[in-house]
Amino acid sequence: MKEIVVISGKGGTGKTSLTASFAMLAQDDIIVADCDVDAADMHLLLKPDFAKTEDFYSGELAIIDQDECNSCNLCFEVCRFDAITVNGRQYSVDQVNCEGCAYCSRVCAVEAITMQPQIAGKVFTSSIKTGATMVHARLSIGAENSGKLVAKVKKEAKNLAKTQNKSFVLVDGSPGVGCPVVSSLSGADYVVFVTEPTVSGLHDLERVNDLVKRFKIKSGSIINKYDINEDVSKQIQIFLSKENITHIANLPYVENFTKAMTLGKTIIEYDKILSEILRNSWKNILKDCCE
Repeated sequence: MKEIVVISGKGGTGKTSLTASFAMLAQDDIIVADCDVDAADMHLLLKPDFAKTEDFYSGELAIIDQDECNSCNLCFEVCRFDAITVNGRQYSVDQVNCEGCAYCSRVCAVEAITMQPQIAGKVFTSSIKTGATMVHARLSIGAENSGKLVAKVKKEAKNLAKTQNKSFVLVDGSPGVGCPVVSSLSGADYVVFVTEPTVSGLHDLERVNDLVKRFKIKSGSIINKYDINEDVSKQIQIFLSKENITHIANLPYVENFTKAMTLGKTIIEYDKILSEILRNSWKNILKDCCE
């Protein structure tokens, strides 16, 4: 079983749209994992059925027992996150601001404050429109630890791949170079960079490549909308050659990309020209990954 992770140095490059297209091409020989948990949207294109839902717990939340609280104000004084709110003599905790440090519970003389496990999101296991299985998640509003949620999604996807004897796990990773990206890359066999021919696109490709090199993972790159700035596209190709990154494909800018998304479809289902390019791209990714 091989794990292929699709990432980008910045948002808006078309990463998720291309990953969904590869999922359509692979049909049911893969397990799909949407690890872009901070802004998950691949479900809009792959139509999962949300068959199984599991709560994801991470961190703790302070809870004040109103019957035990004597309004001493100590919790309010020590909280550095403005999570304690006061209404008259009633003290309560703002769940969004609470960092779960437990300082308030430690200073409470009457032990009115307890720390309880916090639901930080939900993990879903679904069947998508190709018949394949997809593991995806939704991070709760204001919740942190998205890197741990990514790790949870990947673990579930790998377990399913082994159980169902699938050849590949296809991961839609988070953009950028932060903790969720690091978690997305852990254990990967191959990385696909999706970039665009802009100054920021090239800069962020360089940054995320520096990260991938630390993991010593083989990689390839797709330049999306290459024809909107062919000078920068050439600079990107020079960079790819210098860094021994496989240049998988150049994708032209087409309005059908946006039209397909508004209809809830992948570009594979909507545009014949791009469909053929991506079909060849997927073949090249599999070949490069398995060599």
